[in-house]
Formats: sequence, C-alpha cells, structure tokens
Amino acid sequence: MILDAETYALAPGVEALVAWAEGHPLPGVVKMELLASTVELATEVCATPQEALAALTALRAASGEAAREEGLLVAAVATHPFSLPQRQDIAPDPRYKEFVEYAGVTARRQAVCGLHVHVGMPGPDECMQALEAVLPWLPLLLALSANSPYLEGEETGLASSRAEVLAQLPRAAGPPVFGSYSEWEAFVERFVRIGLADGYTRFWWDARPHPRFGTLEIRVPDQPTSVELTAAFAALLQALCVTVLEQPAAGPASRGDYAQNRWAALRFGPRADLIHPSGERLATVPELAAELLELVAPAARELGTEALLGTLDPERCEGDRQLEIGRADGLVAVCADLAERTLRSP
Repeated sequence: MILDAETYALAPGVEALVAWAEGHPLPGVVKMELLASTVELATEVCATPQEALAALTALRAASGEAAREEGLLVAAVATHPFSLPQRQDIAPDPRYKEFVEYAGVTARRQAVCGLHVHVGMPGPDECMQALEAVLPWLPLLLALSANSPYLEGEETGLASSRAEVLAQLPRAAGPPVFGSYSEWEAFVERFVRIGLADGYTRFWWDARPHPRFGTLEIRVPDQPTSVELTAAFAALLQALCVTVLEQPAAGPASRGDYAQNRWAALRFGPRADLIHPSGERLATVPELAAELLELVAPAARELGTEALLGTLDPERCEGDRQLEIGRADGLVAVCADLAERTLRSP
C-alpha cells in the first residue's frame, strides 16, 4: 500500500512508482493494481523460496526508494488501518474502470492486499490433484497469515478483514469442484463465451490453475508485513505441493468444510478451531500447524527450506501486533510500524 509520508493515509502514487521502476533493473516488476494507492510487486520465476526472498527484498527496497522521492511510503499489509476504501482513486487502466462499473461497490471495497504464490506443476492433471489436496490446508494458511484486523478506522473483530472483503467479489473464495483439468477449462471457456469474463484471471478463487505460467496459484494468505514471513509461506506451500503430488490422488475436498474453516480462520486467526482435513474432528491452529509442518518436513529437507519454515509462529499472527500497537498508541502508530517493518532487511 502507498502512504502519504506525513499523514500515513493511503495516497494515489502508483503511476510515479511504476514509472520509476521502468528505468531501473529489478528482479521482477512493479505494476498497477485496482487502486491507485496500491502497488503490486511480482518476482520473476524463482528456483527456490530463498531466491524469492532476495527478489522480494530488492523489490520492496526499490519501491520504497521510488516512494520516498514522491514524499510517500510503502507498507506491506492486507488492509489499511484507517483510510476509507471507497474514497480511493481507481488506477488509470481501462480494465479496472470497466471492472468497477460491473462490480460496483464490491469492487470499490477492494483496498486489500494478499500474497499470491505460484508453484510450478508437472502438468495439468497434477495441477488439479494438487489443488484438491492442498485446499483443506489453506484456511490454516489464512489463520497464520492474518494481518488485517482494522478496516476504515475500526477494530473489526476479524483477524482477516481482507478475506471477508475479497469474498464479496464474484467467483471468489473456494473454487467449485472440477473432475478434471478439462472440466475446469470448459467452465472458464463457457464464462468467457457468454460474456461474464474475458479470461481465467477474472476468477478470484483462493486457488486456481494458471496455465500461462504452468503453475497452481495459491492466493489465500493475507499480505505479510515481514518479508521473512512471505518467504516462509512460499516455502510451506511449495513443500506442501511436493508432498501431495507424491501421494495417491484423493477425492475432491469438502467445500462445506472449506467454507466453515475459511470463516473461522478470518474471524479468529490463530485462535480458530478448524475442521481437521480428515473431516472427523476439530483442531486448534497450533495443532494443525504442527501436523502440517511434520507432513511437509521430508520435502522441506529435500528442498533446503527448513530454516525458512522456522519463521512461522502458530500461536500469533501479524495482526496481533497491529492490535497491540493500535490499542496502546493509535492507528497512525500502527501505520508507522508497518512502513518501517516493510523495508527491514532480513
């Protein structure tokens, strides 16, 4: 998010940041998103989460330098603590203006930032197998990453206000069940043919195939402020995908369980009780996190990412820190802390 350096309110500075980046060699791209007060940082293809960590650190530093030249700051966070989403300028791109005309207030509320992790897949069938196998674990990722307890100047009572806002979009939250990659493809093509979407990137599910990149794209986590946590979630999702692809394909994950767990995760964060992936009992977030880390440990050792996973704390999320600062010192202090930690090097 792009902030005014004096008031810490959202500021429409994305054009200046993108223009600055075009003249500098970077390990990725700095580009527009829906609102002019947000900027998207996207790495190039990375062979390892460690490489992604280095690229993201460099991209954050570059965006911070560009922002300073304009009297601005950048803050990696899932919602802004006090600026009003519906008063933000739309980025100067015809696609975004067209989308706002279609989605109306549900689009104008999307002053939210998330972490999108692309994991390369051997092929389309493996992509669909991985999607179904990782889906039961994704609410746990949301709970661990929750970083949006404030919205419009209010303590919402939600650990992830972003997840609730994002679910207001059409074709959002959990994806439908598809029996095969060809069924997913036919579903998308039908929506395009009848005029509901202009391509598969207009399906904002928490996880989706991304055939142009050859990846499974996982979009459920809140945007971490800590770049080390960003790398930890990337490493966890990579190791989980490797693990499930080495196991026999299971049936489709329960969408009813997913909807319940997604709500519990966005409401309670690390204090949530979630339906276990077995479907037969409830488990706390720390219990499930320990089980997931044990499950992926062999893959993490093989991938060399065990140290990155050590950053995760199943007992707390970054939203807890926001609440502690906000209750003690106010929301401007929250924003100042977010901006400072965004550019802190690992």
